[in-house]
Amino acid sequence: MHPAAEHSPLGKSSEYIATYSPQLLFPIPRTAKWAELGVTAQTLPWQGVDYWNCFELSWLLPSGKPVVAIGEFAIPADSPNIIESKSFKLYLNSLNQTVFASFEQLQACLENDLSAAAGKAVAVRVRTLAEVEAQGVVALPGLCVDALDVAISNYEQPQPELLRCDTERVVEETLHSHLLKSNCPVTGQPDWGSVVVEYKGRALDHASLLTYLISFRQHADFHEQCVERIYLDLKNLLQPEHLTVYARYVRRGGLDINPYRSTTTITPANGRLVRQ
Repeated sequence: MHPAAEHSPLGKSSEYIATYSPQLLFPIPRTAKWAELGVTAQTLPWQGVDYWNCFELSWLLPSGKPVVAIGEFAIPADSPNIIESKSFKLYLNSLNQTVFASFEQLQACLENDLSAAAGKAVAVRVRTLAEVEAQGVVALPGLCVDALDVAISNYEQPQPELLRCDTERVVEETLHSHLLKSNCPVTGQPDWGSVVVEYKGRALDHASLLTYLISFRQHADFHEQCVERIYLDLKNLLQPEHLTVYARYVRRGGLDINPYRSTTTITPANGRLVRQ
């Protein structure tokens, strides 16, 4: 378990408060998990963002009439803290009986509170249902490796030694898989995701990528750290000119989490997948 997570509301019975309560947000420092991966805040080998999407966002107009919308939160990948997901949900539910005169007023409130918890500026978009409906769902880019015929014997922890590449050949390609699964390190509940690898570097053996990703199946870690581990293992193997790894996770509790990590500055589109 993450050393701070045991003090969070995750995995505990919690009262749902319907009046504005920013103190519900529970930040968890990233440094402990970064240390496990051998990096520090000063030596991060990636840039990126964690996109959170909220499908249970509601508040009151001055007339007392409720509004529902969908929230998008972009948390910088180098922010000092992640925000524990259940505390995030509890906080968002605390807005249910709170009056905001406009989308803009709500957005400013969200940006202030979430930035304070993350330790760095968080960008917020509050979108109407019509906007999100018009956007629809997207397909992942590149080649899907899920149909490859592979034998699997390990599901307990990530095994970077499974990864193989052709050291004599450099390629530029995009691969993806929908078979990423890990478990919450606090509750043990499953986290389902789809992962994308975009790179230019040593030619990655596609079957080895698939077996490696499946080795996360019983691994316990937060979404962000799973993506960072995949990124580092591939970076060490491929010695890439550029590398981007991101995962789109299935929502739980009205929230989905989508970490993006890259060797370069990126402004990714927050495209929703069919499972989201």
